[in-house]
Amino acid sequence: MDYMFYTKQKVLNEKLKEKMENKICLELDTQNKVEVFFHGATITSWVCDGKEKIFLSSKSVFDNKKAIRGGIPIVFPNFGPWEKGPQHGFARIKRWSLKDSMRKIDDKLRVVLFLKDDEETHALWNYNFELEYEIILGVKTLETNLIVKNIGTDEFDFTALLHTYLKVDDIGKVSINDLKGLNYIDKVKNGISETESREAITIDQEFDRIYKSTNDTISINSGDEILTMTKYNLPDIVIWNPWIEKSKKMSDFDDEEYKRMICVEAGRVSTKLILKSNEKITLAQKIQV
Repeated sequence: MDYMFYTKQKVLNEKLKEKMENKICLELDTQNKVEVFFHGATITSWVCDGKEKIFLSSKSVFDNKKAIRGGIPIVFPNFGPWEKGPQHGFARIKRWSLKDSMRKIDDKLRVVLFLKDDEETHALWNYNFELEYEIILGVKTLETNLIVKNIGTDEFDFTALLHTYLKVDDIGKVSINDLKGLNYIDKVKNGISETESREAITIDQEFDRIYKSTNDTISINSGDEILTMTKYNLPDIVIWNPWIEKSKKMSDFDDEEYKRMICVEAGRVSTKLILKSNEKITLAQKIQV
């Protein structure tokens, strides 16, 4: 009996250790918390007032290799297909490290992760860089600030994006506002450029658009509440929902999950940003309920 208890306790301890090694949790209280994995520095959960705001697929793979399907993956140094390496770059599939431990500042919790160039990144993209990812959890707010630093002698260019998956109850009730009159690239229609004519964008089919030169603040009506996304140095907004047929083709996404998510992604993707030696830039996003 003692041996069985010891064995079970050992297994539990090993599972707990594995969880602690793979992720970190920020918890203001039981009703307000964030979970972030070191793999990709991917936020996989944001509970606000007891309700989950972030979509995570039930079929997400947690093997520390594949990008996590859902949450807020970080896209860097390339958005979309990349001739040099994996789609959306390597930041979302690399293991990040803790730079500044979790601490409380006023009524908020803050943690900073970082990723630095190594042999693996040099094989794909031969530049010296450092990324810092500051995550700040507040009452009804989640701030994510990505600082890109060029620590080498050569300038480099890049695109970047915070690939935010929002959880909704019914995609048919969702609308995204504040984009009327803006030009967008419609990737579903082979990349044609059009102008948005609607006050409120709704989703009733596969949707994959890059809206350019957007306002610093946009609002998302999830069907039962309004979320406000405020951004800095992220001029583009990507809106994505795979809808029926594309959902069936993704092994890490359930066939019916398109009904319960919408991606609203703040990024700098329509044009590349150039950083000279020793320069840095902060790309920031704040979501408020």
